Amino acid sequence: MPPSSVQGRGLGQTLGQTLGQTLGLTLGLTLGLTLGDPNGLGPELVCRVFQHGLPESLAGTSVLIIGPEQALAHHQQASGSSVFWHRLSNLDRLSEQVKVQPSSVHLYTPPDLDSFQMQPGAATTAGGQAAGLALETACSLLQSGHVQALTTCPLNKATLQRAGFNFAGHTEFLAAKAGLTPDDVCMHFAGPRMRVSLVTTHPPLRAVPGLITVERILRKLELTRAAMHAQGLPGPVAVCGLNPHAGEDGRIGDEDGRIIAPAVSQARARGWNVVGPLAADTVFHRAAQGDFSAVLAMYHDQGLTAFKLLHFHDGVQVTLGLPYVRTSPDHGTGYDLVGQGKASAQSLRNALNMAVALTVR
Repeated sequence: MPPSSVQGRGLGQTLGQTLGQTLGLTLGLTLGLTLGDPNGLGPELVCRVFQHGLPESLAGTSVLIIGPEQALAHHQQASGSSVFWHRLSNLDRLSEQVKVQPSSVHLYTPPDLDSFQMQPGAATTAGGQAAGLALETACSLLQSGHVQALTTCPLNKATLQRAGFNFAGHTEFLAAKAGLTPDDVCMHFAGPRMRVSLVTTHPPLRAVPGLITVERILRKLELTRAAMHAQGLPGPVAVCGLNPHAGEDGRIGDEDGRIIAPAVSQARARGWNVVGPLAADTVFHRAAQGDFSAVLAMYHDQGLTAFKLLHFHDGVQVTLGLPYVRTSPDHGTGYDLVGQGKASAQSLRNALNMAVALTVR
């Protein structure tokens, strides 16, 4: 199992805006960037971020975009901007090309995607297949060392599965390809005012109580705590209760007293700065005021509703526990916004900046 501290290398400080321009040049970092579902917002936002070339915040970094060139070309032509990428036909020459053209943007289209047909704004099986193939390619490049970190654009979980990739989403896909289980990693979200980790990811709500275990809580706490300490945030990690009012001493469900409280006690016995279980209807307000370094939520909407209220346009998702840094913008495919130029690209910019900042520290 990879060390849990790998992901903690500075989750942010202003979300990596100062980034390591000198460090990036020294390390010769190559950052992988998957387009996600090509029919979604990913390619459009990538074009907007790179339309004037490599952003100054990524100085010293080479970016390898992975996905169908047709998707990038569609939005590049629609915006009237110049082609900003160098097409690679052979990944064996990636290192050579990066040396020849450092601090640049490259593109690799997996051969099976050469004939991809764009349907902007549509949730298609072909879009799911493109997202899955790009992600598989990225995982191979990470394992070989050709790419040192990864940022992923949004995909559609349903179309991914229809295309034959039997994973609930990016987190589970990347964990499996790294030889890990979903319990070995943690879905974490970082913003300037709040940081949130999740015990469970995307199960139906009715399944959540059965998935809350002492062991699972401790593992997610371990990863979150390591990440917070590595970025110099020693404040306590707050643990949410599952039920309203954290169960009210067992009067509203017994999971808080039977499972969550013992997990918190064990964490404190290990010397970890952890508090809880705390009622979810107040803990996020306190977190936004700076009382906690992070919050560990029991399920997706418990944590993400509060987080996105503050950080809908600038939040970043980080997968803790992988043997490399992986970040993602904190939004979905946004099919209804594709081609309109209305969607904010700030979350993607922050995700790219953070991926480099975490890797070079």
